[in-house]
Amino acid sequence: MSFIVSQADARDVQAVGGKAAALSRLAGFGFTPPAFFVIRTEAFEDGKKIAGLVAAMAKLGEGPFAVRSSGKQEDGADHSHAGQFETVLNVANADVEKAAQQVWQSGFSQTVATYRALKSGGEAEGPAVIVQRMIDAVSAGVAFSANPVTGRRDEVVISAIAGLGERLVSGEEDGEDWTVGATIIGPETPSVLTEAQAKNIAELARRSEAAFGVPQDIEWAIDADGLHILQSRPITTALLPLANPDTVLTIFDNSNIVESYPGMVSPLTYSFAVHVYDRVYRAFLALLGVSDATIAEQSAVFSNMLARVDGRVYYNLVNWYRALALLPGFSLNRAYMETMMGVDTPMPSEVTDAIGPRPASGMARVTEYFKMTRAGLGLIWQAVLLPRTRRRFYGRLNSALYSGFDLQTAGPTALAAEYRKIESTLLDRWDAPLVNDFLCMIAFGSSRNLIEKWLGPEGVLLHNDVMIGQGNIISAEPAKRIARIGQMVKAAGVADTLVAQGLAGLRAHPKIQQELEAYLEKFADRCTEELKLESITLREDPSSLLAAIAASATRGAVAEHAVREPDWVALFKNPVKRAFAKWLITWTKARVRDRENLRFERTRIFGYARRVFVALGRELTARDLLEEPRDVFFLTTEELLGAVEGFGLSPDLKSLVALRKSEDAHSAKRADPPERIELRGPAIAPTWNDPVMENDASLVRTATGCSAGRVTARARVIRDPRTEVLASGDVLVARHTDPGWIAVFANASAIVVERGSLLSHSAIVARELGIPCVVGLKGATQWINDREMITVDGATGQVERHNDDL
Repeated sequence: MSFIVSQADARDVQAVGGKAAALSRLAGFGFTPPAFFVIRTEAFEDGKKIAGLVAAMAKLGEGPFAVRSSGKQEDGADHSHAGQFETVLNVANADVEKAAQQVWQSGFSQTVATYRALKSGGEAEGPAVIVQRMIDAVSAGVAFSANPVTGRRDEVVISAIAGLGERLVSGEEDGEDWTVGATIIGPETPSVLTEAQAKNIAELARRSEAAFGVPQDIEWAIDADGLHILQSRPITTALLPLANPDTVLTIFDNSNIVESYPGMVSPLTYSFAVHVYDRVYRAFLALLGVSDATIAEQSAVFSNMLARVDGRVYYNLVNWYRALALLPGFSLNRAYMETMMGVDTPMPSEVTDAIGPRPASGMARVTEYFKMTRAGLGLIWQAVLLPRTRRRFYGRLNSALYSGFDLQTAGPTALAAEYRKIESTLLDRWDAPLVNDFLCMIAFGSSRNLIEKWLGPEGVLLHNDVMIGQGNIISAEPAKRIARIGQMVKAAGVADTLVAQGLAGLRAHPKIQQELEAYLEKFADRCTEELKLESITLREDPSSLLAAIAASATRGAVAEHAVREPDWVALFKNPVKRAFAKWLITWTKARVRDRENLRFERTRIFGYARRVFVALGRELTARDLLEEPRDVFFLTTEELLGAVEGFGLSPDLKSLVALRKSEDAHSAKRADPPERIELRGPAIAPTWNDPVMENDASLVRTATGCSAGRVTARARVIRDPRTEVLASGDVLVARHTDPGWIAVFANASAIVVERGSLLSHSAIVARELGIPCVVGLKGATQWINDREMITVDGATGQVERHNDDL
């Protein structure tokens, strides 16, 4: 019997041991482990020279060699015997037999005997011995195709060391750790592996698992020729159960909602927004004639329009698409309706092909046209009734906000009842804003397209211009008031006093103080990030307002933007076209005005809800259920109301708050997730790879121009308007804005924003103030350097950097 077994024949575990059999199978699966042969254990029992050893080594090459054990129970599914036998590395040709004897003899050591007693039992025996071509490793280590610590099967855990891996396996040195799952987590400053190498090792471990059919613990090495697998054995620690396949696609996108809910958003705000979106879009579909039964069947869709990813709010796009597919006429013009979602990246066909009715034909087409006609007539009727609907909405609003309810003396039950009143009378009856928003969207788009069709590119400029200067858009009023107060402060010479002492510095100037108090009375809730309940209002901290007023005091009086009435006769020779264009533009302006004004009323509602919630926090704190009143923002609306009304699950609100604070603190330290995230299976913990920011050295870029005018001035990149000040005449450059940025708008000579559309708040206010505005300029805050000179053309959407002026 030959004591030497070739690599190709080393398949019998009883003859060559578990490690050798695994290596042979690896080679058979197409892997390329370093070439080897096996010396059977019987070769060492009579103490004679091993026949055939020299010839076998000659086939491997000149050496050096790695001499390793391969016991019958080694690298098995139940027991690995990892590290129990000896390994001898860098063995010269002449020393192989001696090293092989040493490895075989380690099978009788006290260490192995103890291991057997604890794990497998049985008599002591020497292992078979593997003689393998030595890898001149630059780096080496181990990798687990499943996480042996957490039990997760979707993560590969890698430990790497420079040079040979034996120091790592023996525990002499710690390795460089990597975890490769949906994202790659490695050291901040890697010294052994690159991210690409970690990915390759993870792929090698996964391939080994696929080949053997069970999770694998592999040893690997990298030399000048690349990556090599040195051994593979089953992971013997308990893992989580194998999950059943779930490939359902979920898409999160925040390209639109970030204007309303930027940055970190509290659990209370998120849960409040989920309820609002649920109620509003049910009402929207009912308005368009969708049956109550259909809406009820899709209740899970409406309650899942939003997601909270790492503390940030996203749209759940697949559910938005499901809601869109319920609209009358969807099967007739699917492509057009998909554009209503307003996202930058189209929905994948995997989603669009599976949702909604197929293109209608025959009688189904007739039925669909009937539904569209009915919905259209319903909208026309709603447009006719809009003045009455708006009056009734304002009536309910004022009744709720000026009911005389005293938040300071109310107990928790009364406060919970007050919130329920806000829900039932306002949030659940969001008719006027809903109708007007939809009509505004239709009117703005159709009027812009029609004027462009009739007048060409000049029509777009005309459309931008005629949308300016209505005079009664409430969103522009704060900027005008700030400018007026700024001139009063300038005349009184108290700008520095205002910044240094705040409101207290105005005691000697009652008229200025009166103007400020009037501003705060009306606009205190119009703060930065005003739809986030946790935001600090101007009532609590007016410093950003005072800074804007002080900056405004450094400039001269700003003239009202001159409104140019178009020469309708010269533009439209056809009197029918002229009359229709003039009527449509006038009606569109009214809808844009009402849209902004009703959004301000939304601000007031949210502001009142904020005060109710903080009052509830005060009462729960007084009862030692919370540490401080503002802890309410770390609870959901259901948890908060449940604590008062009796359906709450746990009285330990403090622990819940502590958990949420810890989670949000860690999330806040991380960079914002990407704009779009796609995942499959359960959506509770999405993962992503951080986007790679490309260095854009271009000097000119173009986006959406939405307020005509051309300005060359110094750019000021503002990320937090509460702490950063825009000097008078600077160009505001921001990632996104909301109505609370109006104190910053007041001093801007132009506006450039990464996000937004023609109907975004920044565009509307810029048109009203008569300053150039460009929106949708991706990466503007990285592309434009703070304080460099730029030119903004609000008509063409072109932005030019003059970086030689830095």
